[in-house]
Amino acid sequence: MAGTLGTTFTTAEALSSGMHRRELYGLRDDGALIELSRGVFRWADAPAPTFPDLLAVSRRVPIAVVCCVSAAAVYDLTDEIPVAVQLAVPRRQRSPRIDYPPTEVFRFTAEKFELGLSSVEAAPGEMVRVYNRERTVADLMRLRNRLGEPLALSALRRYLRSRDARPRDLLVVARELNILGPVRTAMDAVTAE
Repeated sequence: MAGTLGTTFTTAEALSSGMHRRELYGLRDDGALIELSRGVFRWADAPAPTFPDLLAVSRRVPIAVVCCVSAAAVYDLTDEIPVAVQLAVPRRQRSPRIDYPPTEVFRFTAEKFELGLSSVEAAPGEMVRVYNRERTVADLMRLRNRLGEPLALSALRRYLRSRDARPRDLLVVARELNILGPVRTAMDAVTAE
């Protein structure tokens, strides 16, 4: 049965593979499984995940995309440690209720939801949906009144100073998100420093 389940799996996947609830929770209680979040399990002998909270949330809400400060932390665009996993869902999607790990949900329009979609390896061989660096910086600028302007400017500064910065791509994303003016102004100020 363990062979039919992946390294990280949900209760529903375990049950559909033929595992009984008693067996599942027995494995958890014996220490063979680690419960990352309610209904999300990982084999205890599996390699440690790089981003366990992101992995847990992505298994609970597969449509969600890691965004804002959580995405900035993935790309090393901030030193801030997010107190909650920030994730985006389409505006008409029902907000997920996740007690652990703590989450903060952002609702983005369906038309722009997939803009800048990328992925990151949260554990060996296990990918999590995350916005790319350009979309992350643009979102932080777009939400700077809610998340803090110093955070947004710091992420922009780090982005522009990185080797793989693509300022033109950042401006394209900013235009798509209707934030081109503030991003361009901030880029001018940061590059003039």
